[in-house]
Amino acid sequence: MLTSKQRSNLRSIAAKIEPITQVGKLGVNESLIESLDKAIEKRELIKVTVLENSELVPKDAGFEIAEKLSAEFVCATGRKLVFYRKSKNPKVEHLEF
Repeated sequence: MLTSKQRSNLRSIAAKIEPITQVGKLGVNESLIESLDKAIEKRELIKVTVLENSELVPKDAGFEIAEKLSAEFVCATGRKLVFYRKSKNPKVEHLEF
């Protein structure tokens, strides 16, 4: 569980990164979760966009994705979602926040 200070620091780091993928009409499916799992393992902090044509509410999608990834849902800013999970890979440079 992240503290508000940690969440704030992660939000400021995430402001500088680009979204890696989008959630569209198909919603949260298995292939999306697989690709996000690989990405979050390499980067620790990822940003995702929920498209306008998606029937999902961004915040609800964020909680669903975080649960399936076993990650922390950092924030939803508009249609952008930010997730954090510490990588188990020792070769990955871990975020300091």
